Amino acid sequence: MVLKNRKLQIVAAAGLILACVVAAQSAKKAPPALPLAQPAQAPFVSYIGGAGMVEASTENISIGASLPGTVKALFVKVGDRTRAGDGLFQIDGREFDAELLVRQATLVKARAAVNEARASLEDYRSQYALVRSTKDGRAVSVDDVQKRRNAESIAQAKLESAKAQVAVAEAELKSTETTLDRLTVRAPVDCEVLQINIRLGEYAQTGVLSTPLMRLGNIDRMHVRVDIDENDAWRFRSGTKAIAFMRGNRDLKTDLQFVRVEPFITPKTSLTGSSTERVDTRVLQVIYRFDPKDLPAYVGQQMDVFIETPETTLVTAQKGTP
Repeated sequence: MVLKNRKLQIVAAAGLILACVVAAQSAKKAPPALPLAQPAQAPFVSYIGGAGMVEASTENISIGASLPGTVKALFVKVGDRTRAGDGLFQIDGREFDAELLVRQATLVKARAAVNEARASLEDYRSQYALVRSTKDGRAVSVDDVQKRRNAESIAQAKLESAKAQVAVAEAELKSTETTLDRLTVRAPVDCEVLQINIRLGEYAQTGVLSTPLMRLGNIDRMHVRVDIDENDAWRFRSGTKAIAFMRGNRDLKTDLQFVRVEPFITPKTSLTGSSTERVDTRVLQVIYRFDPKDLPAYVGQQMDVFIETPETTLVTAQKGTP
């Protein structure tokens, strides 16, 4: 009995010691977690901070198809540089190839009909001229003269109708040729292929797509689209200095040159791009440019941008406060 009580006392003492150790460890403050990358610091005394999105100097061009169909050929790959008018991809249009042959044959037939009508007109014209030049009125009846004159007029009308049919056939042929040309999607400007979302054999849809078939842009000069909160929009001044910092490495930075401001307050675009997402923040968008040689940035990359504001702006606002 005594041995059993002693064991209970030892267990109780051990539990008390363990509880004291746990309490002591819990009382210690955990060291604060260090960020993976230090945030950028504003280089100006008075400034506006905004999130910037890198884009091509032509803006990011979303390419679509004028006509739906299966992709027959791809002429470019990601990273290729294209000139304005160069083919990007082509839609299968065998039915239009067959229609083109029909239109060409119709045009040949219409032109042959013109030649036939012209020859017929020359025949009736010569016959009418023969009776019209007769000096003796008794040699040819008035009725015969009238018939030959009417026959010439009818032949003239048939020639004009045949010419009209040629014009119609040429217009139909031109329409088919235009349709065939529209099957080849071409680059609208000198640019670089940034992204391809269509493959050979896939069906290319028309209209506004959530994911475009291709993305193009001129990245010889890069732009940064900066979102300025509407509460700070009144502080912005065109032409002031601005610096962009690469997210993840504040040592990578570059000076920005002002391009333009889009004077329309718009709801902030979320990174998800979902049309059903509700965003309460409204922003003023300002466009700056930089040389990609000064900063290795990619289209679509986010940057931290600081825009210098005149200190007098803040002072004036404070003086106006009652």
